Parts: sequence; structure tokens; C-alpha cells
Amino acid sequence: MDAPVLILDETDSTNAEARRRAEAGEVGPLWITARRQTAGRGRRGRQWGSDSGNLFTSLLLLTQKSPAEAAQLTFAASLAVADLLDRYVPAALVTIKWPNDVLLDGRKTSGILIESGPAPSGGLWLAVGIGVNLTQTPGDTERPATCIAEHLAHGVASAPTVDEAAKVLAETFGVWLDRWTTLGFQPILDAWIARTPGLHGPCTARLTNETLTGTADGVEADGSLRLKLSDGSLRVISAGDVFFGEAA
Repeated sequence: MDAPVLILDETDSTNAEARRRAEAGEVGPLWITARRQTAGRGRRGRQWGSDSGNLFTSLLLLTQKSPAEAAQLTFAASLAVADLLDRYVPAALVTIKWPNDVLLDGRKTSGILIESGPAPSGGLWLAVGIGVNLTQTPGDTERPATCIAEHLAHGVASAPTVDEAAKVLAETFGVWLDRWTTLGFQPILDAWIARTPGLHGPCTARLTNETLTGTADGVEADGSLRLKLSDGSLRVISAGDVFFGEAA
């Protein structure tokens, strides 16, 4: 799927801009990119650092799928970001941490937030918000972070500009979106699993009202994490902060 890329000098957040356009009747597909955000947001309302020189972008599109199915695009988005990173850094450094944190040498380099609502024309509008640290590493992050510029592959002179990164991400995401649309979620999930270590080892999950420790036991067909507790019981986790391996 080819979607045009609109680049703004500044906005509050690209997801908020996508929402406004969607509620006014725009259906996309359209990438909305900002050189600077004044009110970037992450999961659970967390602030997303908006350092100039990094990528802040959202894909606005309309779907007839259910909200549960639409949520599968978070996995496609993480794969698209990983493909973007592969072009500029050693591929061996790029991994995904459940469910959609894209890591570079074990440190967070991307944030993904999907929002949705009823479209005026019917169906569901989606705002697939993606932030990628290109040249700056935010200093106020909850966990260790990094950026592309700190890990350039041999022969790569510099991290991409915002304009270049926006176009590359539109390309890589379009590939996964087409596969999801035509083939369903399974090929997306298979590719995501291949990039996501830790799905069968020590794991701690911090949920809203409790913290669980056990052994990760793979994922369900919808991508939810299976966590086997010490008493042998199984919990299926659809959202939460998860730590794998020694970090658990």
C-alpha cells in the first residue's frame, strides 16, 4: 500500500492530528509526520520525548475490521520499524521486546501507539503512531534508550533525516500492511516471533494491579503472552510492562 507522506514543521502530536482529520471525515491512508511535537504521548498516557531530529509520525487509515483485529497492526508496526533500522545499523543489534518495543543493542529506540475511533463514514479510523530515535537519545526515558546515530553500520555515513526516515517507514510498513490485509495475522505473528527473543524463558510482568513472575511460554494466536507461574498455572497477558531473562 502506497500512502502519501505529509511533513509538518510542528504539531502537538501526530496521533492527535490524525484524530482531528479522521473526525473531520478524512479517511487516508496518509502518513502525518512532524519535525517537532509539543505534546507527544506514549502508552498509558506517558510523555514521549520529542527531540528535534527524531521521527514522529502517524498513519491515518480506515478499516472495516474489529478493534481487536485492528490492534494486530501494532505487531506489523514493530516489524516495519525493525526493517527501517536494518537499513542503517547492524541487523544483529535489532530485536523486538513483547509486545512492540523495538530495541537496538538491547535499548529502546522506538515507541508505538495505536488509537482508533468510529469513522463518520462507517468503519474504524486508526492512527498508528510511531516514534523512532534517529539522531537524539531522549534523556528522560523510563528505561535505557538509544538512537540510530549511535550504532551506524559499516559504510553508513549518518542516520537518516526525518524526511528520509518517514519515507522508508512508509515503504516498510506498507509491505506488512499489505500482507496483513491479504494473508491475515499469522504471517505477521510468525515474522514477529522470529525477531522477539525471550518468549520461552524467565519473565516478570508488571500489570496494573499486580506483578507476576514465572516463565514465558510463547504467545497466543492473537499475540498475547503466555506466562507460566511457579504453581503451574497459566496467565495470558494482553498488556503490561514485561521483562525477560536476567532483567526479570
